[in-house]
Amino acid sequence: MLGLKLPTDPRWVNIVEKNIGEILTDHAYCEQKAASTAISLIVTFPEYPELVEEMIALSREEMGHFKMVHDRIIVRGETLGKYRKDEYVIELMKFFPKGGSRITQLIHRLLYAALIEARSCERFRLLSEELKDKELAEFYHKLMVSEASHYTMFLKFARMYGKRDEVDQKWKELLVYEADIMKNLGKKETVHG
Repeated sequence: MLGLKLPTDPRWVNIVEKNIGEILTDHAYCEQKAASTAISLIVTFPEYPELVEEMIALSREEMGHFKMVHDRIIVRGETLGKYRKDEYVIELMKFFPKGGSRITQLIHRLLYAALIEARSCERFRLLSEELKDKELAEFYHKLMVSEASHYTMFLKFARMYGKRDEVDQKWKELLVYEADIMKNLGKKETVHG
């Protein structure tokens, strides 16, 4: 369903389990960045009312997820660690050239967002199936369902605002590019890394 060209190596969960605090901190920041992305889309593209409405709801939901992850960090007797850059997203954002028309910029941002949500969904599925901590596994199962709906929403908007065949071609090319990125990742206790 997600269309990802390279699945995550299941051994990534072994890395995660050695430092749950790290994955939770990274995950919390991913949720915060997702909320920021939704707000940025509102600010940058206010002329699309359907998009604005969905991004309002998404920003609230993502901050709710941030709180849920933060609560788990606190319950574990830890504190939110320092912010870190997401190597995956940095590499992913190099795919589309900068500039272009407003609609081209919007399509590219929507496709990036769709792919980030798809990869998060795939990673959360893996955590939900493989983590030994059953409560945390159930938590990730619930988030996996949410991430799947986000992925499809962003892709739907890209197809709605762009020419379907062009958007689908860009999506296919982006998926291939992302698979190459993933060949070098999966060695850290981060959501995408």
